[in-house]
Amino acid sequence: MDGNRRGFLKAAGFTVLAVGTGTVSVLRSARARPDAPTPSSQPAGANALVGKRWGLLVDTTRCKAREGCQDCRRACHRAHNVPDLPEPRHEIKWIWTERFRNTFPDAEHEFMAPAILDRPVAVLCNHCENPPCVRVCPTKATWKRPDGIVMMDWHRCIGCRFCAVGCPYGARSFNWRDPRPFLKEQNPDFPTRYRGVVEKCTFCDERLARGLLPACVVSCKQKALTFGDLADDRSEIRRLLASVRALRRKPALGTMPKVFYVV
Repeated sequence: MDGNRRGFLKAAGFTVLAVGTGTVSVLRSARARPDAPTPSSQPAGANALVGKRWGLLVDTTRCKAREGCQDCRRACHRAHNVPDLPEPRHEIKWIWTERFRNTFPDAEHEFMAPAILDRPVAVLCNHCENPPCVRVCPTKATWKRPDGIVMMDWHRCIGCRFCAVGCPYGARSFNWRDPRPFLKEQNPDFPTRYRGVVEKCTFCDERLARGLLPACVVSCKQKALTFGDLADDRSEIRRLLASVRALRRKPALGTMPKVFYVV
């Protein structure tokens, strides 16, 4: 009996070692791919915008003034080499629109005006204070910076899509196809991705490092987007949040999104 037990434990040990070695090999292979882009994390320059807790306020009442406006989406996707894929099931999106009823399912009621329920709302990664996507990533390909931005390292991403499943906001896209042939115009200052990795909004970390506001904020003619440091009570975003009633998506989940909405 003891001999059988020792044999079983020895075999189990070799199995675990083999599995562990195989996993390490896979991760090393994923990181060492010659076509892998540089991670989306830029060193801060002398003029970098610095904050302790970055956040975004979206004023949907201002968006309503320009029905069907896509300026923020186009600017974001152009800046970050997001492809325009012909098949909806392969769509890659960093910022997009959803109807109010789908964006805030816990805020609607039976007496709400249809005009509000059907109002398009710009949605993106919420850069949660407690991001479930970070907790479930097995390779640490997604992590939260000290200033609250939830980042992506495409070198480390092995395409398991645990983060996409863990995100309750549908804010992550998976590259089922090589996205590069579908780029109508390419920004040479930002890396392209490859098939088999996940991507999402990063609050334009590469622009913040150069002292620039996010592309979506700058492009909005209605000034519907306000970006700033939530930890600074003198910031514009804090001033606005103190003067309006703003919503966050699915607050009951406890993720504490840092994207707020005026409705």
